[in-house]
Amino acid sequence: MFGNWGFSYIGLLFLMMLFIPNIMWSKRMPQGYTAENENKILQVFERLGEILTCCCALVFTDFNIHKWTLWSLWLIAAFILMIMYKIWWVRYFRSERTLSDFYSSFSGIPLAGATLPVIIFFILGIYGKVVCMLIAVFILGIGHIGIHMQHKKGIDIAN
Repeated sequence: MFGNWGFSYIGLLFLMMLFIPNIMWSKRMPQGYTAENENKILQVFERLGEILTCCCALVFTDFNIHKWTLWSLWLIAAFILMIMYKIWWVRYFRSERTLSDFYSSFSGIPLAGATLPVIIFFILGIYGKVVCMLIAVFILGIGHIGIHMQHKKGIDIAN
């Protein structure tokens, strides 16, 4: 239910794939971006969710590759979505890097920059059957997607 303790190389790989473009983004933020006026409650959910999700991804061996079963399709699905997330970042970095670009959808997924990571780690939690990860990602989703929705709403009102 809670998972098997140990190091997850798959968790590390997924976190690296998540963090590298985010680090690049810190040097290439969209024009006009500011974190001011973000809902403080959503910020708490986001930070707590980030910490819990990262810890879960690293400390449960259940995310590592095991023998092939139909259940392995969950890991493949998470990896495919991670590739989509990377493509979304490429599209953002090649764009004019406006707020609209940053809060864009991708392949029908709204607010893809926020939504895809949440979905990816939720599916990883399903694959590993780690309830702690599912709870952590739920907390993350409330904050991360909520903040992005707040920003997107601000852009829509301004336009």
